Amino acid sequence: LLSRFRKKSTLVHLQSILNLKQLPNHIECFDVSHMMGEATVGSCVVFEKGVPKVSRYRQFEIKNITPGDDYAAMNQLVYRRYSRLLKEKKPLPDLVFIDGGLGQLNQAIMVMNAIGLDEIQLIGVAKGEGRKAGLETLIMVKDDKVNKISLPMTDPALMLVNHIRDESHRFAIKNHRKKRGKKRTTSPLESIPGVGKMRRTALLNYFGGLQEIKKASVDEIQK
Repeated sequence: LLSRFRKKSTLVHLQSILNLKQLPNHIECFDVSHMMGEATVGSCVVFEKGVPKVSRYRQFEIKNITPGDDYAAMNQLVYRRYSRLLKEKKPLPDLVFIDGGLGQLNQAIMVMNAIGLDEIQLIGVAKGEGRKAGLETLIMVKDDKVNKISLPMTDPALMLVNHIRDESHRFAIKNHRKKRGKKRTTSPLESIPGVGKMRRTALLNYFGGLQEIKKASVDEIQK
């Protein structure tokens, strides 16, 4: 009961700081993860009444963008999430956090304006100096003005925001690693018609690896 009371008081505090019209009972947060542009994935985590709802987390494979373009990735991620919620008439969040600075936040705002969800408040969570936890800045855009809010490390609202942001980061990294691992364990030989598991194994054993097969002549491979 005490824990529930603390969560409620933290949400009331967050509502006051961000000057929200209603209590942010339904919060979502987005993060994009990739490794040098490879295997880009996006995550959306959902918190209800200050508690993570893991069953409602969603991951997205980001497609058809320039590798490493975080702005395009965020644009696609937010569009796919909310165009689907609108289509399926599912509940929409009271508040949305974007893991990133003003650039990523602006992309999300552009999407929300385009699909008619400009009433939902979006907040950027920019990393602090040296990427140290507790030094994050909250960025909000209202009436075309950029407001930056810095809270003390021990502020319960900032601690909740960091918890939500860390959860989105963890979920994105987890799915990025899974995708990257799957990509790397799939051999290009598997896409060649007529080359089954035994023949792939025989080729790899004979030549010693994929790079050696690539260098081999047609005659050597036929042999």
